[in-house]
Amino acid sequence: MRSRRVGVATFFRLMGEYGEAATALDALPRIAADAGVNDYTVCPEGVAMAELRAGRFAGARLICFGDDDYPAALMDLTDPPPLLWAMGNLDLLKTPTVALVGARNASSLGTRMARRLAGDLGAAGHVVASGLARGIDTAAHMASLETGTVAVLAGGVDVVYPAENAVLAHEIADTGLRLSEQPMGLTPTARHFPRRNRIISGLSRAVVVVEAAAKSGSLITARDALDQGREVMAVPGHPFDGRAAGCNMLIRDGATLVRSGADVLAALPDITPQVTDDTVVNLPPPAARKPRTLRETNHLHQMILDRLGPSPVTEDQLIRDLQRPAGEITSQLVTLELDGQVNRQPGGLLSRR
Repeated sequence: MRSRRVGVATFFRLMGEYGEAATALDALPRIAADAGVNDYTVCPEGVAMAELRAGRFAGARLICFGDDDYPAALMDLTDPPPLLWAMGNLDLLKTPTVALVGARNASSLGTRMARRLAGDLGAAGHVVASGLARGIDTAAHMASLETGTVAVLAGGVDVVYPAENAVLAHEIADTGLRLSEQPMGLTPTARHFPRRNRIISGLSRAVVVVEAAAKSGSLITARDALDQGREVMAVPGHPFDGRAAGCNMLIRDGATLVRSGADVLAALPDITPQVTDDTVVNLPPPAARKPRTLRETNHLHQMILDRLGPSPVTEDQLIRDLQRPAGEITSQLVTLELDGQVNRQPGGLLSRR
């Protein structure tokens, strides 16, 4: 997972094709070479060991996909994080969760609403999840410290951003839970936040947007929630307030209008899916690999690329269009992803770079 050009989708495809990590690591340089990348090297073992040592030093725990402590709510995502670093109370991952997200430059009314919602949800037995950002996130975490809160970080689980939330982050590690899929010590950049948002929504039964501009990270979280089959709710605001524009748009498009915690609880599904002790989590079995000449491989790559463009399509649709076996296409998509010619987006969508 720490090797160059290996994202979530590529990780699971490699594990599915080769069956175990050691074999997949051995195959990566050859796959990259077939794609024209001759100087490819996997993540050095020393780098991985240093990350494990840093995690132990920080008091964090590494949770892998399929572990008993891995969040059951993330297992049905199309792009679940293979690894999660955690600091705090892991039992919170087994409690029904609702996400509260919103503007960093939140209004006084917005932060009051976030505190009220977090308090009501906590009193009803729900954990509150958010992203430890300024504004709405901070208010939601502070109001749910006693009842249970999960902060999903865009950088390393040991890196607090923004720095002004250092005390709050420490309190969350003591009584709540901090999570991150990123390496220890990583300082977040803009590209890390959208990936973080899918985990916030994935952990939750519902996402409540308290305040959000028409173009904001909170709306990305809402879109992720829709793709993941979660409930999307929003607090309405004044039409002249730009911080409420995104919420009003969500309500116009069908999101549940929220006035209080009671509205959230009333809209939640009655049954929360649970993973029982009998549930077996298996990665896909290794695919049978047939010998293929270089010319045939290049021809197949060109067929895939010809079907893809800037507008994303689903992998299932691509396989139907090509009328080829699914295993044959998915294995070559790994190569094209490593070569940087194909981009995989949330929801299993593919586009050509």
